[in-house]
Amino acid sequence: MSTSVTASPVKNTAPRLRTPRKKHTPGKPKRNVLLTVLMALMAVYTVVPLIWLVINATKTQSGLADSNGLWFAHDFALWDNIRTTFTYHDGIFGRWLLNTLLYVVLGAGGATLLAVLGGYALAKFQFPGKRAIFAVVIGAVAVPATALAVPTFLMFSKMGLTDTPWAVIIPSLVSPFGLYLMWVFAAEAIPTELLEAARMDGASEVRTFFQVALPLLAPGIVTVLLFTTVATWNNYFLPLIMLKDPDWYPLTLGLSAWSSQAQTIGGDVIFNLVITGSLLTILPLIAAFLFLQKYWQSGLAAGSVKE
Repeated sequence: MSTSVTASPVKNTAPRLRTPRKKHTPGKPKRNVLLTVLMALMAVYTVVPLIWLVINATKTQSGLADSNGLWFAHDFALWDNIRTTFTYHDGIFGRWLLNTLLYVVLGAGGATLLAVLGGYALAKFQFPGKRAIFAVVIGAVAVPATALAVPTFLMFSKMGLTDTPWAVIIPSLVSPFGLYLMWVFAAEAIPTELLEAARMDGASEVRTFFQVALPLLAPGIVTVLLFTTVATWNNYFLPLIMLKDPDWYPLTLGLSAWSSQAQTIGGDVIFNLVITGSLLTILPLIAAFLFLQKYWQSGLAAGSVKE
């Protein structure tokens, strides 16, 4: 008796191979299309006004009205505009520039110095009332400067300091954000063991600060100095309510006065000088950011990673 066996088809049960996912290479940033588009829009939003300022600083007063805002006019008048800006009204623009430098050196420099000393003391010393000081500093950071402008004016008016440089310099010495930033930075950047070793070697507190702590605080100092410099350089509202004498105006208030001349009867229309002056005003800030960029970036990153 013969038996026939029918072979059934064998199904392929081998597992399918999945396409391996691309692994992220350490140290190589991931690409994000949405983030790239947003950054491109922010770059356009930032660069276009600068391009407009540079282009229109090369035009005469008539050329501003006869040409496209984002293209050059037929006459290139940049050097003439710069020369006229420094000679107009007996060279008052140069006086405003020196006033601004005075306010920055004394105001922003003093604010940075006080922030460094206060931040180091709050970070590395224990004393009663430290929590209360922390609460006051955080509260001061949250209060906008414009809310304190009128009380500050009334106080300086009673002291007889209005319409003087001290009315701008003294309020600029107070920087709650700079103090808080140096506080956080000093707490992370200066090891307590290093300070104790210096004290055990017989170094005084002053020598320990200047020879041990201060070099470690350099990135934070540059960061605070940049913030306070920009805030003082661009300060407009405080000089507006404190100063009446044009000889003590900073650049921001002086250029605003030039721009307002067009709205007065018989006033000179000098928008070309206002634009050129604005270009000259921002050049020192751009140079400062480019020159101190590496310190600024390291200062911002300090304290962001806890070991």
